[in-house]
Order: sequence, then C-alpha cells, then structure tokens
Amino acid sequence: MQVFHAPGSVPAGFGPSVVAIGNFDGVHEGHREILRRVVALARESGYVPAVLTFYPHPARLLAPERAPKLISTLAQRLRQFEQAGIGAVLVQPFSAAFAALSPAEFCRDILAGALNARRVLVGQDFRFGIRQSGDVGTLRALGFDVRPVEDIGPGGTRASSTAIRILVAAGRVSAARRMMGRPFALEGAVVTGRGIGRRLTVPTLNLAAENELLPATGVYVTRTFDPGTGGRWGSVTNIGYRPTFGDGGLTVETYLLDPPPAEAPESIEVSFLARVRGERKFDTPEALRAQILRDAGAAQRFHRRANRCSANTRMG
Repeated sequence: MQVFHAPGSVPAGFGPSVVAIGNFDGVHEGHREILRRVVALARESGYVPAVLTFYPHPARLLAPERAPKLISTLAQRLRQFEQAGIGAVLVQPFSAAFAALSPAEFCRDILAGALNARRVLVGQDFRFGIRQSGDVGTLRALGFDVRPVEDIGPGGTRASSTAIRILVAAGRVSAARRMMGRPFALEGAVVTGRGIGRRLTVPTLNLAAENELLPATGVYVTRTFDPGTGGRWGSVTNIGYRPTFGDGGLTVETYLLDPPPAEAPESIEVSFLARVRGERKFDTPEALRAQILRDAGAAQRFHRRANRCSANTRMG
C-alpha cells in the first residue's frame, strides 16, 4: 500500500482512483463496509482503491475544546486500511491553509489533481472546504460520481466512533470489540518501571501507550503482540495508579500468562478482550500478588474458552 503525507508527494499520473474520504478513527465495522465498497468499485473499473484521511483530527484545529481522544494511532489506522485491500492512502495534513480551501480548490487540487478521483465515497452529511461550505451536491456539481454511504456494518448495525470512545472510556471493551469488529488495542514502547512488580508481586511489561484514548482503570483480559519478533501471548493488564504503593502516576502494566521471552520486547500491542474488575487498594503487596494470580487464572480460563470456540468454528 502506498502512503502519501501531502498532495505534492503523490506521483504524477497516479490513478484513476476510487476514493473514500473520512477520519476513519478506529476503522470500525461501518468503516470497513465502506472500504469494502471502495475495493469492489475499484476492481470493477480497474481503478486504484484509495482513502483520503486527515491528521491531526480536524477538530484539533477547528474546535480544540471539543476534539475527541482518538481511538487509534495513525499507524493502526494505516494497517487497517492495508488489511482491507486499499492500495493508496493520502494522509492530508489538516492545517489552517487546508481548512481555508474553497470546495472548488479542494476538488481541483486534491481529489482531481493529486488523486485523479473518478468515484468518491463519503458520508451522507459530509462537509468540506472553508466554513464547511461544500457537500455531496457540491461534489456532484463539480463532476464527481459520488456515492453517499452510512457507517452501517454487517447485519445493518450502526457503528459509531463516538459510541466506541464512550464504551472504551467506561471499560466496556467487550461491547467496543463487537462494534469495532476486533479488540480495542493500545500500542507503544515498553519502558522501564520502578521494579516494584518484579520485586514484590509479579513481573510486568510497562507500556508507554501512544494512543490518546485509554480504557477505564481496572484489570483486563488481554492479548499481547510483539511486532519485532511476532511473539503473541495471552495476558492480563492493569490500567491504574497502583494505589497499594501510592505511586500516583497512571500506568499500563501487562503480565504475560505464557512463558515470557528471554529479553523484554522493545514495543508491544495490547488488545483488550474483557474487563475482570476495577482497580482497588490492597493492604499488603502479598495480598495484591495473590489477587493478580487470581486475575491471571480468570484470564487463562477466558483464553481457553475462546480457543475452544475458535477451534469449534473452524471444524464447523
């Protein structure tokens, strides 16, 4: 998949293309349905299936007090586009100069000029250009074959990035997983902690999450992936302030249920499957360690059930 970070970086002669336009935060089930349509339309016509997305989120510039915490990092978003079969992505920097473009300039310079778009898929309420003065009718008037679509996933369910943010922030990761079509995941570097867990409870991997959105504090059944080695482990993850030790700072600590690697990964992705319990303070490190082991047992049972269900599905 080709990724361009400015219209000027798109090579001359690119396309023709079928382009979906949007923020696509979380790339949820509804988004993926749109991406499937882009790929299908492109295949029919021999065009390039493409996405035009924005970074940072437009609200950061236009209404910073209302800017949402993003579900996914840009890297996560791009991986989801590639897995969906998208051939090219233009990550348009959302700047004051870009926001000041007229609808006609946006279409001339970016859609027609850079991407050579022939068909365009946008949401029913899509607005663009200075003061959001352009809409679906404007695109049609400027000569594009426009396909307005809704964020409707398989089975006719309505998917929403806003709803997913609310679910994740409340710790309802199982419900968010159903709407996203995959688990919510945090990714980032593994950093050195204070060593309290290794000395007094159980050894953990400390994640410096790049994501803006974090689940509510508590303990979760998770799955951990090391992109450097391809290693995967069942895990249990605590998000919280370590009240037993009075540290105060928010941490994301993951305990691997399977034998850990000889060397700690440099970075990891932690997928959240289910919530076990809320965070609470324990009287002693020994009491906390006993609870962590009980949490680990609950997580192991969850993973065993999930593996059996997966095996039965494959056999069926």
